Amino acid sequence: MAIGVWISLFAYFALMIAIGFYAMRKSTSTSEDYMLGGRALSPQVAALSAGASDMSGWLLLGLPGAMFVSGLGSAWIGIGLLVGAFFNWTLVAPRLREQTLHYNDAITIPEFLGNRFPTQAIPLRTVSAIVIVVFFAVYTASGLVAGGKLFESAFAGVINIGGMSDYAAGVAITLVVVLAYTVVGGFLAVSMTDFVQGCIMMLALVIMPAVVLFGEGGGGFAQASQTLNEVDPTLLSWTEGLTIVGWLSAVTWGLGYFGQPHIIVRFMAIRSQKDVPIARNIGMSWMLISLIGAVSLGIFGRAYAVRNGMNVEDPETIFIILADLLFHPLVTGFLFAALLAAIMSTISSQLLVSSSSLTEDFYRLFLRKEAKEKEVVAIGRLCVVLVGVVAAVIASDPTSKVLGLVSNAWAGFGSAFGPLIILSLMWPRTNGAGALAGMVVGALTVMLWINLGWNASFMGGPGVYEIIPGFIAAFIAILVVSSVTADAGEYQHITR
Repeated sequence: MAIGVWISLFAYFALMIAIGFYAMRKSTSTSEDYMLGGRALSPQVAALSAGASDMSGWLLLGLPGAMFVSGLGSAWIGIGLLVGAFFNWTLVAPRLREQTLHYNDAITIPEFLGNRFPTQAIPLRTVSAIVIVVFFAVYTASGLVAGGKLFESAFAGVINIGGMSDYAAGVAITLVVVLAYTVVGGFLAVSMTDFVQGCIMMLALVIMPAVVLFGEGGGGFAQASQTLNEVDPTLLSWTEGLTIVGWLSAVTWGLGYFGQPHIIVRFMAIRSQKDVPIARNIGMSWMLISLIGAVSLGIFGRAYAVRNGMNVEDPETIFIILADLLFHPLVTGFLFAALLAAIMSTISSQLLVSSSSLTEDFYRLFLRKEAKEKEVVAIGRLCVVLVGVVAAVIASDPTSKVLGLVSNAWAGFGSAFGPLIILSLMWPRTNGAGALAGMVVGALTVMLWINLGWNASFMGGPGVYEIIPGFIAAFIAILVVSSVTADAGEYQHITR
């Protein structure tokens, strides 16, 4: 492996850790500082932090891999996400920023739900914290799988850590670097590194497709289209071979946005409600450019591979293969850093949200109600490490698919929290019993759907993405239970 790659990677690692120590000096003295950055994020940082923590390794691995295999039909996932993100910024962000302050300055999603529905505060906080920790362990594992794949593909035989495989070493290195800046600097470090990582990711997704198309061996749009038509004409079709169920399963990824704790916590942390529209415009622009880049990379990467006789065993590694093949080592190192940025930005956010729930909604709620701020911060740091280790165990299987792990966790959060967040902010009649019913029904429906295999094949036909039944079931459960039960004092006027 050329020295230029290592120089770029070490520079990236050093920058992330330096940001962590800077954040430690600025904002880790209280639990609100450590877990929410003191509610002082600028719109720029909030926007790119939300985007980078959202997209993760699937943007550079999973989505291009799906495009490589299936063509433009898989791009509906990106379209669904784009629409979902817009409505999340428009409907949820301003209301959540205001309501978390209104309800006793809540600093975690479970705490907000407990304060919003006081008659069911303990069950809501407990169940929601369990859902967060369980699904984030899986979600974080998907990021570590992506890190393992990067090192296995790009650094085969180069890294030798105690006899570990290249994949296991990649998982370990990814986790250690993320823990270094997350444990030290907390939410501010995570958000600031997300901003830097988001810029790196977007730049990589502009550079890579352009070089694949117009660089040596690319041939431009016309040649790429001809090659893809020769391989399989359906690769360039948005609809051919796509069933209604398949289309719905793709576009309904956007429903998941309303219930992703690591994304919507950025809405709670932005410095003021009037900054939300600015952050939305920045975030949506970043997302549009990045998704177009990822889609282009996958589809035109397939054309490049065919034209140049490349054997791509794992389509999810096409970004890694092309980065190593087409660029100077210093640029290759930058592109690998972009992939690590996508991975680490999400892992760090997920670890911190899981830690916040364990600390605030278990430790402080049940074990040490009078815990001092320094103690809470220390416990938060310990919980970050514990969740990271559990995720590493889940990620130990090198055959795991990044997109598959992400889709399961995304559906779990989207169903358990999405309808509840929307209705708790926008429907005053939502009450504690309905909130609890919706959360439990949504999570259980997703887990049951996956275990029965109905996301792969349903009634003899194509599988139905588990977020569809989960989201619908949770929404109905909240409406019905809230309508037939009465929690006096919870029908409060909800303002914007």
